[in-house]
Amino acid sequence: MKKFIRTAVITMATAAMLASTGCTSKGAFKDGTYEGVSMKGMHGELKVEVKVTSGKISAVTVTSHKETEGIGTAAIDQIPTKIIEKQSTEVDAISGATVTSVAILEAVAGALDKAK
Repeated sequence: MKKFIRTAVITMATAAMLASTGCTSKGAFKDGTYEGVSMKGMHGELKVEVKVTSGKISAVTVTSHKETEGIGTAAIDQIPTKIIEKQSTEVDAISGATVTSVAILEAVAGALDKAK
């Protein structure tokens, strides 16, 4: 029960932080490849690489993680595509992989901050 409450609090705090950063508009970034890191994966550090081409997010790759195969990896498989489609980190978390989803979004937001 304590783990659930801890996870819920971390998730809500991270979601609030991400919401405060706001949506990103299309074409708002400098071209390049940027790295982002989140320490809030289910099992620790999660790293991403974000590629920006013509001012738009063109690729998001999780380069390092310790997430549970089949659970956390569901978010790793789906969230990057959603970010590219929306050109924003304002995407829904994957059910059952909320902590990993939020960690990916946080890491991508950090990478995109470097691209501004």
